[in-house]
Amino acid sequence: MTTLNETIQIERPAREVFQYVADFATCVEWDSTAIETGRLDDTPVGVGTRYKVVCEAPFGKLPLEYEIVEFEPDHKVVLIGRGRFFEVEDTILITPTKTGCELDYTAVFTWKPWLQKFAASMEPGLKRMGYASVQKGMKAALEDNYAAPEISGENARADRFVPTALMRFTKRGYKRGAKKLFNPMSRYMADKHVVLTGATAGLGKASAEFLAYRGAKLTLVVRNRNKGQALVKELKARTGNKQIALEIADLSLMADVDKVVASLSKKGEPIDVLINNAGALFNPRQVTSEGLEQSFALLLLGPFRLTEALKPLLQHAADLRGEARVINVVSGGMYSQKLRVLDLQNEEDKYSGSVAYARCKRALMIKTEQWAEDWADEGIVVNAMHPGWADTPGVESALPEFHKLTRLVLRTPEEGADTINWLAVATEAGQLSGKLFLDREPRTTHLTDSTRESEESREQLREILGNWDSAHEGDKAA
Repeated sequence: MTTLNETIQIERPAREVFQYVADFATCVEWDSTAIETGRLDDTPVGVGTRYKVVCEAPFGKLPLEYEIVEFEPDHKVVLIGRGRFFEVEDTILITPTKTGCELDYTAVFTWKPWLQKFAASMEPGLKRMGYASVQKGMKAALEDNYAAPEISGENARADRFVPTALMRFTKRGYKRGAKKLFNPMSRYMADKHVVLTGATAGLGKASAEFLAYRGAKLTLVVRNRNKGQALVKELKARTGNKQIALEIADLSLMADVDKVVASLSKKGEPIDVLINNAGALFNPRQVTSEGLEQSFALLLLGPFRLTEALKPLLQHAADLRGEARVINVVSGGMYSQKLRVLDLQNEEDKYSGSVAYARCKRALMIKTEQWAEDWADEGIVVNAMHPGWADTPGVESALPEFHKLTRLVLRTPEEGADTINWLAVATEAGQLSGKLFLDREPRTTHLTDSTRESEESREQLREILGNWDSAHEGDKAA
């Protein structure tokens, strides 16, 4: 038997520390040997919750299966881990102090009989591992004092050439980014209200699940009531998070956008994070019942109108808690298109759904930069991200040939949504505004000069969207 013990002092409330460390899926962020984690069941974190943890050992990868056997909220969690060579009992004890809390971590290893004689020789290495995991990894994670991210030299060089930039969109590109040891995300979310659009599938569903596990108060804006209700029921059952509400709206209809705004405004709940994720690719060209080309309505005018109208609630959160965040989900496809400010509804050329999609995302990226500039002194951080190439139902149905050709290199929805989650949760993500992110790094918004818009076009976009209602009153009357 080998016992390891480490104690750290943390200047954070016990409830915040407990929520982060009690969910052992986070151990990959701070454990010096863990390289992969995952949940083995669909239950809220508590007694009986099981995890898969893969550790890097001198002799190769070591898979372990953990189970929570004791669980006292805000105070204590005990897990039993079982592997080929040993059983380990991990006890995490959190005690409030005048300045925060004390965290005591004890791990007791019971070796398989045939390994007992080697236990003494392995103890020094295990103690170094325990020290690195708790005194360095966990302490740094809970102190949560990370610098604002910068683009790495490697990715800056890759972005100079289209082929190498596109390689970063793949699953391998994500793994490359993750290998650079993404910073832990221990920021407390149970007091944060997140509004997420397009939550029933793909990236949106992956983010909804992640944020629900982190305890955020969620308002999910979805088009299909039945799917939305099923998702809320599923998330509450799986995560134990009861703070999940639903708003039903087709966000390609401005009347529905206004209905959501009215509902949220009436409730008056400050919005800490707004995630504009809803999207679809349409072929052939379609027009909504309000007379708007559907790509333009859903991907540009809808999120513009929603964000502008919810600004008072974002401002309320910023005034209360120091900041609010807007996250716009764009697309790597925008790299192929230039802003066509005088043809926002895709009327002039032969219609292509993928081109219309990319142009709208290009325009939304520009609005991201403009909002960031306009709201810089108001505590509202506005950023965009693109998920790379992710294997979502939308990609499979809208781009079947692309999906067929790239399916072996596509990211999972969870990998694609990782940067959405990071922008919503990570403390350091609030230090930058007006940026485009891929894999938690700011990236260039143009791969070639041919897609760069003029300053005049940018100002025209601001004016056209800002004056849309007054400019189209005649259309409504007709």
